[in-house]
Amino acid sequence: MSIDTPTLLDALDSVTAIPIIPFKDDEIDYAGHAKNINYLMENNYLEGDRKRVIAIAGTSLVHHVSLEDQTRVMDATGREMAGDGVLMSGIVPNPIGDAGKLIEAQSNLQRPPDVYLIMPLTGISNPEGVYEQYMKFGEKYGESCGARFLYYFRQKRELDAMVRLVKDSPHFIGVKIGTGVEDVESIIDGVGDSGLVVWGIGDRCTRPAELGTKGHTSGIAVLCARASDEINNAQRRGDYETSRQIEADIFALEEIRFVNERLYNYSAVIEAMNLSGFSDIVGGTGGPFNPRVPAEISAEVQEALKPLKKYH
Repeated sequence: MSIDTPTLLDALDSVTAIPIIPFKDDEIDYAGHAKNINYLMENNYLEGDRKRVIAIAGTSLVHHVSLEDQTRVMDATGREMAGDGVLMSGIVPNPIGDAGKLIEAQSNLQRPPDVYLIMPLTGISNPEGVYEQYMKFGEKYGESCGARFLYYFRQKRELDAMVRLVKDSPHFIGVKIGTGVEDVESIIDGVGDSGLVVWGIGDRCTRPAELGTKGHTSGIAVLCARASDEINNAQRRGDYETSRQIEADIFALEEIRFVNERLYNYSAVIEAMNLSGFSDIVGGTGGPFNPRVPAEISAEVQEALKPLKKYH
């Protein structure tokens, strides 16, 4: 365990940057990935000497790469971070046995993850089963691997089970909200002091912060780290006016990413990276199930990019 849980919780009250995994000729571009991680580490604008938090998760396309490649990406990420920052690994719990093997493998890396994000479960399930399975899962890998978990909340029917899980399991230290602003207050009230509640739907996060969320996740920090960091800095100061002003600059790109149930969540980011002209980041040629955007969307991304360049 690299950092103790109270320190980890404090560190997660920040920007969790989720970089895309770049691809080249249908293969993971590890050199490009290292370049993107280096950009994030070298461009930390968080106030108070706070550590950069990096997660390899949904926007990174972990659902579409093998378990072996996920572990290799995590290893490459940890090595590039060179002992600094906070490292988060997104884990897809389908099937649950494979998820356990992935945690065992990653916990033995030279730089193991500091925390694991349990991604949304697919397939048939019910809330009681979710609670029971994750309680057992948390106990097993919390004890054997020293794992700490965040629960990614995407199914409203699981709210009560999720709250119970965070309250009852010492290994589930918080929740990332992936549903909507309307659920923020009920989750914060339910979780109470038992865990951290993080906003998980991009940098448009001022209203959730006003309601009490701590920190947010960003899929565009690998393009414009200063924007994400300054949003978080402003929110921690209680300066929601400045937070909203920066949100206005990133609004257009976020709109493209999240249109039609996150249609271009990955591909709009790589399009912006490729169009930016910045030589210190690599967008790549598109990943599995996520090709480059159509020409008309590319034109929209080009326009959305204009107010963002000053934040690179």
